Amino acid sequence: MPPAKKRARTYDPARTRAAVLAQFAHVRAAVGTLTDGQLALPTRLDGWTVRVLAAHLTMSVEALSRALDREEPRKTEMALLDWPFATADGAGAISDRSSELAAEHPDLAELYARTGERVAERLALAPDVRLLALPTGAMTLTDYLVTRTVELVVHTDDLNAAVPGLDVPLDRQALAACTRLLADAVAAKAPGASTEVRVPPFAVVQCVEGPRHTRGTPPNVVETDPLTWIRLATGRLSWQEARHEALVSASGERADLGGLLPLMS
Repeated sequence: MPPAKKRARTYDPARTRAAVLAQFAHVRAAVGTLTDGQLALPTRLDGWTVRVLAAHLTMSVEALSRALDREEPRKTEMALLDWPFATADGAGAISDRSSELAAEHPDLAELYARTGERVAERLALAPDVRLLALPTGAMTLTDYLVTRTVELVVHTDDLNAAVPGLDVPLDRQALAACTRLLADAVAAKAPGASTEVRVPPFAVVQCVEGPRHTRGTPPNVVETDPLTWIRLATGRLSWQEARHEALVSASGERADLGGLLPLMS
């Protein structure tokens, strides 16, 4: 008998909406404190300065407003778990547009203010089941909001890495949604139940083909913290680096996830 298909995780729409707005507000407040010298610093994203990264963060949210402005499509074309694997194709164009946006808007405070006002206004009127026409395929507003937590959390971490002492806070609900989606993504990429991936306190998933455990501690266990998992999943940190720095524990012959990571880049 084939294994039962795992039920897709659900997310609370109200909490996810609040998380997106809260994380954007954290970034907006931090960007408003940056000096010209800090905005000119390099980031861990190839060719991007802090200014370009800051501009890109507004694009991540403005994409939501623009999608809500478009005509609603007839049917869903993309499930939430498909999204992490569908983003690479547009990376070059997104990078170019981020650089252009940074050049077009030297006043980042004004750009953030306008972006924040637009998204708050549109979300206030949009039902959770609203379908959005997106370059990667039509999906529900509820699902797309989860993808925005990934964009915001990942790039907030990039911003903190680039500017010493900035320490932009991470909204707990945004961090949780981001972690859970990227944990579920590894289970979708390598379905199975021989390895348990634990990212406390937010996610536990099983993946990788092989013998299935039925009780007690599984024979193959990977455990790490949310930010380390997010960095692994998005290529900010390699599996080898994480193991060398003792940022992740892995026990069992099927606990090496190096061949599965990153999930996004």
